[in-house]
Amino acid sequence: MIRQKGVALVLVLWVVTLLSVIAGNFAFSMRGEAQIARNLLSTAQAQAQADGGIQRAWYELMKPPAELNRWVGDGAAHEQSLDGGLLRISIQDESGKIDLNTASEALLLGLFRSVAVGQEPAVALVDSIQDWRDTDKFRRLHGAEEAEYLAAGKSYAPSNAPFETVDELQRVLGMTHELFRLVEPALTVYSKQPGVNTAVAPRPALLAIPGVNPEMVDQFLAQRQSLAAAQQPAPAFVGAGGFASGSAGAPVYSARSEVKMEDGTVFVRQAIARISRDPKRPVTLLAWGEGYSEPSSGKK
Repeated sequence: MIRQKGVALVLVLWVVTLLSVIAGNFAFSMRGEAQIARNLLSTAQAQAQADGGIQRAWYELMKPPAELNRWVGDGAAHEQSLDGGLLRISIQDESGKIDLNTASEALLLGLFRSVAVGQEPAVALVDSIQDWRDTDKFRRLHGAEEAEYLAAGKSYAPSNAPFETVDELQRVLGMTHELFRLVEPALTVYSKQPGVNTAVAPRPALLAIPGVNPEMVDQFLAQRQSLAAAQQPAPAFVGAGGFASGSAGAPVYSARSEVKMEDGTVFVRQAIARISRDPKRPVTLLAWGEGYSEPSSGKK
């Protein structure tokens, strides 16, 4: 009888232990699900606020040019405190960037050299870009056409047509992901100009101009920012020479809206649109996607 009671006690202890384990796992699972729900909610809030930031950018650009404190497409950041986070919006006029389809060889070469690409690899990249965007199948001296792509194990060949997006540059032979991240801020396919509009050009595009140095660019950007704060037009960049261009047609802008929540959640929305004075269609969306967060350098 005593032995039976002992067995029963052991069984009860095992059942209690098992129930404790099940209860602990359930509590842990519920905590995990609650955390996932909080993360999803925070991400949804950040995304909605970032999307609202893009709409704010278009609204600012449609204000009359003479209006005080009107935002311009010079890449300047505009910050706004949110309930539980911080919103950072910047607008860039695409005419200030280097057009992959119309830029000169010298400007493209200057871009790669400005991010420390060696002379020979830079020349090969420029030739390969031109082989990609031209309509013939003749290979430039250091470029690449179909045979070179096949030899490199690629399953595709140059389109022999203008670049449709900047992202397409990643398919060009010799381009790496790391290098693309460095040059992307300076590139566009919407400018249609051989040079850059220095009145709104970002720092990476200005650094690509042959013959300039970082000191010249930073001094110019400081002067441009000072004049913009005083509602004055941008100065001429004396180092630009023949690489300076204006803007043509209806302006195209890229907008970047980044939201950082107090819990560490970050969401970045990027969009490109053509802005016009047509009341029926003031904004024509050209691109819409999610961006990546970057550390602030303090320089445009």
